[in-house]
Formats: sequence, structure tokens, C-alpha cells
Amino acid sequence: MADKEKLRESQEFSEEVTGSNNERYLVLYNDDHHTFDYVIECLVDICNLDTIQAEQCTFIVHFKGKCDVKKGSAGYLRPFREALAGKGLKVTIE
Repeated sequence: MADKEKLRESQEFSEEVTGSNNERYLVLYNDDHHTFDYVIECLVDICNLDTIQAEQCTFIVHFKGKCDVKKGSAGYLRPFREALAGKGLKVTIE
């Protein structure tokens, strides 16, 4: 069996177990480079978070190393990831 087929089967199995086939998270990581104000501004402008939500996410990232910023399908989250990465932030879809 080809590696791609094995990967697809494992993803399908994982989706069956979790009960969700498209729920992903946009995860912001701490980079020890950008200021709190810069990250907050990016989260407000790009992710449409209110200021308090953006501040909370920024503090979680600072103390825990990462924070789930948004939830949705990979297609929905991709533009947010690209825009935040374009601002120099470390962000993934998981």
C-alpha cells in the first residue's frame, strides 16, 4: 500500500474516532521577538478578535508557549494563517 493511502486511511480513522472531519485550530506560538502590542494588534486586525480576547491569547502564548486562536476547517483558517505568518508570527493549523 502506498504511503499516501496509509496516511489517508489513518486520517479517516482519526476523524471517525474524534467525530470531527474538519475541525482544526489556528495555533499561535511564542517567538520571543514581537511585542505584546504588535501581536495584539495583529490578532485584532487579522483574526477579528476583540481587544480583550487578543490580550488573553497573547498572555497565554507568552506563559504557555502557544494558544488556539480560532477553530474551523483548514480552508477557513488558511487565510488567517497566511496573514499572520506574513506579519512574522509563528502560526500553524493543527
